[in-house]
Amino acid sequence: MARLTSLPASRWFGVCLALVLLVVAEPGAAQATKAEAAGESIFLRGQLASGRPLEATNNSGLRITGQAAACVNCHRRSGLGSREGRSVIPPITGRYLFNSRDARGGPQSLQYVEGVRDKREPYTDATLSRAIRQGINSEGKAFSYLMPQFQLGDSDMAALTGYLRSLDQRKVPGVNDTTLHFATIITPDADPVKRKGMLAVLEQFFAERNARQMSPAPRMSAARISFMVHRRWELHVWELSGPEATWEQQLERRMKEEPVFAVVSGLAGNTWAPVHRFCERARVPCLFPNVEVPVDSERDFYSLYFSKAVLLEAELIGGRILASAAGTTSRHVHQIYRAGDSGKAGAEALTAALAPRGITVQSHVLEASAPADAIAAAVRASSDADALVLWLRPPDMAVLDAPPAGATAVFASGLLGQMERSILPAGWRERTHVAYPFDLPERRRVRMDFALGWFRIRHVAVVAEQVQADTFLAVGLLSETLNHMSDTFVREYLVERIEDMLSHRILTGYYPHLSLATGQRFASKGGYIVRLGGERGAKVVAETEWIVP
Repeated sequence: MARLTSLPASRWFGVCLALVLLVVAEPGAAQATKAEAAGESIFLRGQLASGRPLEATNNSGLRITGQAAACVNCHRRSGLGSREGRSVIPPITGRYLFNSRDARGGPQSLQYVEGVRDKREPYTDATLSRAIRQGINSEGKAFSYLMPQFQLGDSDMAALTGYLRSLDQRKVPGVNDTTLHFATIITPDADPVKRKGMLAVLEQFFAERNARQMSPAPRMSAARISFMVHRRWELHVWELSGPEATWEQQLERRMKEEPVFAVVSGLAGNTWAPVHRFCERARVPCLFPNVEVPVDSERDFYSLYFSKAVLLEAELIGGRILASAAGTTSRHVHQIYRAGDSGKAGAEALTAALAPRGITVQSHVLEASAPADAIAAAVRASSDADALVLWLRPPDMAVLDAPPAGATAVFASGLLGQMERSILPAGWRERTHVAYPFDLPERRRVRMDFALGWFRIRHVAVVAEQVQADTFLAVGLLSETLNHMSDTFVREYLVERIEDMLSHRILTGYYPHLSLATGQRFASKGGYIVRLGGERGAKVVAETEWIVP
């Protein structure tokens, strides 16, 4: 305190004023944060500030509560609306609800969003409350049957209204008047060959798009002609380093230094989980990374994947084992994988699926540096098993000795074994059932022609076909979606538009069909069980139809 009293009077007054403002501001800021959290809870989860479920009644008198009554179900997380059959759900963020009139009495120009209704009378807090509680719009007309009437007290109504206003971001990270910034993320254990192939596709796509799309083009909005600015795309390559425990901190620092609108593609070794957590916490779309072990969480929103990869393979293999075990009293399954590899996740998923069904699962875990004879020993130890599952990569597959004797069924990961490029020995090929999480080669050939032609014409060397095809598909989806979004750069809206557009895409690369819905983060849902025939397993023979576990 002695230092403070020695200050000149003018500076002493400034310090006191700052302390007073700090004391006053802190409760206000906390109160605002509490109100925003209450509004978010109502909007996303259908839960009031008191903890009680939100209640509503539709036009037929049906009562709905809790999550089923949440605004997000129709108006989406972005608040920018959706389509239900032929009905278009309008945007309800503050910008679209309370848009003021211009000097001539007409509505101010709004960014184009499907379903925008900018010719109606703008809402006020009072008319919005009436709309939510009574189903009557700003001009005194009843809403359609799709809009329920909600039971909201004044404080909850104020919280929800405040949250709707907060959905309009003044400054979107990674977006400015001339440039859209994107990142791709590469973990330290990523395959260097796949890294080279992925970056070659991304860099060529970005360069070509920038060369082609730098002139303004008109676009009609509901109110008037507006102009969509074709911004330059800039790619930031975020290469992680060091231990997995430090990755999230590295990503937070990179996002602070060079904010991006979205993460596209990306590449990982045996884990993507820290990156997934970062994407959800930072609320940044992470679109279709090249990963063997994705994170399976229906609660998450921002992370989208093409496939469950080894987790899907575990489901395919598990389903086949369970089908063959029907009517028997006991089954014994052995599996082999190397420590620290993606096969561990597949093995754990298979164990979790089989153990509750009374099937004993034993895992033989090979150390990362274990020699070939360790694999042979693990196979011999599985001679009395009803099924043997191999989560092994080509070098380990190549040194397999004699297959197990007797009636032991053999299963293998197609993804880790490089599918039809597998070097599974001939003696094993006729006995091994391979999980195949893609469309069959002859069926995907036509869909792949465009991507392969694009690579060939642009002299992009094909060094990892599936990874490069998925990368090309990811950036193509991003480009098409942004074109439909015009200048409405909202991260949540980007994810929602991809969800809406995905099922209409014809060129789907390695996958027969892609689709997403609420609670679905994996666009391809199934796969095959196949055998590898021909020399070096180059011929894929389907043993099943397309299976969706």
